[in-house]
Amino acid sequence: MNQERQLRAKHVPLRTCIVCREKNNKRTLTRIVRTEQGVQVDPSGKLNGRGAYLCDQPGCWERALSTDVLSRALRSPLSAADRDRLYQAKPQPG
Repeated sequence: MNQERQLRAKHVPLRTCIVCREKNNKRTLTRIVRTEQGVQVDPSGKLNGRGAYLCDQPGCWERALSTDVLSRALRSPLSAADRDRLYQAKPQPG
């Protein structure tokens, strides 16, 4: 029984980017969360609230922030302050 536990691979949670729909390890994606204080980046991945995941491709961030993809995923409209906050958190290419 003990050997069986040692041979079993550790579970790796997968999440899907809301723009490109690619599945990846939860730790490699960026979680965006809707909280009482507004929409923000969740580096810990543990904040309470409705979350959505984005990969680090600049095109995915641009599309998420310029269309309603992110607001639909979070089931809440994005304010101008939310968009500004997310634009500042956007990963830089290179």
